[in-house]
Amino acid sequence: MAELLVRTAWALGIGFFGFCAYWAISALVLRRLRKPASGLEELHPGMPAILYFTTPNCQPCKTLQRPALKRLFEDLGHQVKVIQIDATQRPDLADYWGVLSVPTTFIIDSKGQPRGVNHGVAPAEKLRRQLEAAAGRPLTTRTKASQAIHSPVIERK
Repeated sequence: MAELLVRTAWALGIGFFGFCAYWAISALVLRRLRKPASGLEELHPGMPAILYFTTPNCQPCKTLQRPALKRLFEDLGHQVKVIQIDATQRPDLADYWGVLSVPTTFIIDSKGQPRGVNHGVAPAEKLRRQLEAAAGRPLTTRTKASQAIHSPVIERK
């Protein structure tokens, strides 16, 4: 019984350490990016954005992340800008932003400052919550009648 408690304590300690390390690394990446940001030339002042790093052969990007971004765009319309960057063609930007794996999404507030980072697939609901937190207000959902078919993603090669 005592051995089980010791093993459980070790497992919890390792898990806690991992969570703290992940949180600290994310905070450091965001702090480093508070300087004028590269890759945001298409950003409109006053509009939050998602900076989305992908590669042509990334299956989770194609099957999970891109549909989540499309769903988010269908809900929010032109209240948010999605900037897609191919990390294989722009390794300088991937390096600047600290991208180690794809998909990686950064939440950019309306002032152009990074407010969140998602390493791996992020569902549309999580991205929306992060955008609303960055905007400091709830974002309104478009009505079905006002939804036009436009490409939600600006590709940067």
